[in-house]
Amino acid sequence: MYREVTLLLLVGLVAWAYQAIQPPPPKICGSPDGPPITASRIKLRDGRHLAYKEHGVSKDMAKHKLIFVNGFSSCRHDEPFVTQLSPKVVEELGIYSVSFDKPGYGESDPHPNRTMKSLALDIEELADQLGLGSKFYLVGYSMGGHAVWSCLKYIPHRLAGATLMAPVVNYWWPGLPANLSKQAYSLMLPQDQWALRVAHHMPFLVYWWNTQKLFPASAVIHRRPENFSPQDLQILQKIAHRQHHKAVATQQGVFESLHRDMRIGFGKWEFDPLDLDNPFPNNEGSVHLWMGDEDRLVPVILQRYIAERLPWIKYIEVAGAGHLFAYADGMSEAIVRALLSGHNK
Repeated sequence: MYREVTLLLLVGLVAWAYQAIQPPPPKICGSPDGPPITASRIKLRDGRHLAYKEHGVSKDMAKHKLIFVNGFSSCRHDEPFVTQLSPKVVEELGIYSVSFDKPGYGESDPHPNRTMKSLALDIEELADQLGLGSKFYLVGYSMGGHAVWSCLKYIPHRLAGATLMAPVVNYWWPGLPANLSKQAYSLMLPQDQWALRVAHHMPFLVYWWNTQKLFPASAVIHRRPENFSPQDLQILQKIAHRQHHKAVATQQGVFESLHRDMRIGFGKWEFDPLDLDNPFPNNEGSVHLWMGDEDRLVPVILQRYIAERLPWIKYIEVAGAGHLFAYADGMSEAIVRALLSGHNK
């Protein structure tokens, strides 16, 4: 009898644990229990939909066409570049921009099998269906930088130029020196260190870890003020009206948006960005990496190493800037003009 009771308790515990780590199904946009479809969307080859939003001049009038990739917990409404420019500058540059919801975010269908490569191919298909031409510019902000690295790997021939804005780094890239990764990793808040350990080593626990109440979960998800520099805190007040965008970003569920980003971004990559070759060997375009030296979310020491390792990247470090400096006055124009200059200087 004792053994039978023990066995039943063990089976019950295993069943409970299994249920606890299983995320609920996403609430697909347009489904009976999902949010309504309000965005413009394209239908991809595999049947998924990708939601997007256009900014700047019309495609027909544009001299330059740009795709913007959002960061963590952001959606198509969060485009801090062309939307920050004055109408006069937009007209002068003749710039068109399109931002989109990554799979599982906003009104884009989830992609449970998403990989670094699949996102690059989604971007290529978005460009083709919108008629952006054989080449386009690409900008990735924060975790959107992962998509830029992926496009530099898989579709470099489609890029006219690319910009990485405070790109999040995977601490397990093979090309990063172990001592440097360890030093940078130690700069994060302890709960963020644990959140990334789970994402990398035990991705099947990401949902449970970030929804349980026993231990502190990701401070990034909960927007803890310790993760923001003095400049960031000022900018947060300036862009407070954008805070409701997070609810839009995660309206289909946090697992296929935030948690999927974490699993892919901090998991084992299919390639090492530090092994990439210059996509513009004839100086027909350029890759820029902008970084604030007071960024508390992405350690600047890693970006400095990346810039040294990949000398074909034009590295610009902004003094006194945090993670949100793209929203600072004048920054969007400086970033866009540098990208459109067309060559390294």
